Amino acid sequence: MTDDATSESPRSGRPRLHGELLQTSLLAFLKNWNAYGYELTQRLAEAGMPEFDSGTVYRTLRQLEKSGFVSSFWDTSESGPARRRYSLTGPGELWLNGWLATIENYQAVLQNAMKGFTPPTNKKTTENEGE
Repeated sequence: MTDDATSESPRSGRPRLHGELLQTSLLAFLKNWNAYGYELTQRLAEAGMPEFDSGTVYRTLRQLEKSGFVSSFWDTSESGPARRRYSLTGPGELWLNGWLATIENYQAVLQNAMKGFTPPTNKKTTENEGE
């Protein structure tokens, strides 16, 4: 897919979530149920993800479909226009499980690193206490 580094947004100065998080989140939602792109966009927002415009979500779903991780079909069962419904494929589930195992490993490494972390003290406050 893509490399898993994060980058910093020059405008906000905050780390920018990498596209692989969007891909993985979409696959995780589809593991539980088939969904329309609009539903997935809503679920992302409910999960606390940053706002992704629907175009980004649909482009990502198309990329996942080209990779064989997602399949889709036109659903004409409801009234109104036909809508594309997405579902997770076997290869998509395998990729998702591998990515989740990697994240669990990263989480363990970070937890171990944080065990010895002591937050810096406010030097000014410490100096004033001695007066």
